[in-house]
Amino acid sequence: MTSEIHEGPLEASRTFDAPAKLSWREKRYQRRRRRVWFEEVLGWVLVPVILLGCYWLLNLGLNAVGTSPAAIMEGIDAIISSL
Repeated sequence: MTSEIHEGPLEASRTFDAPAKLSWREKRYQRRRRRVWFEEVLGWVLVPVILLGCYWLLNLGLNAVGTSPAAIMEGIDAIISSL
């Protein structure tokens, strides 16, 4: 049973050195990448919200005047067909 145990000197564990500090150029590059990513996500969220809001405001304004987009399209078709 004692023949299975390996008793030898312990190996030293590797010590991890602290990573080198980033230069100002690398920091600037990371900031730019984060900003571009944030702007891209913000654009994918805000553009549909803005478009839906404009459509909603258009419908609201037309209903306040007493018409609808369908009535306006019929009027435009009537004008085009009379030409």
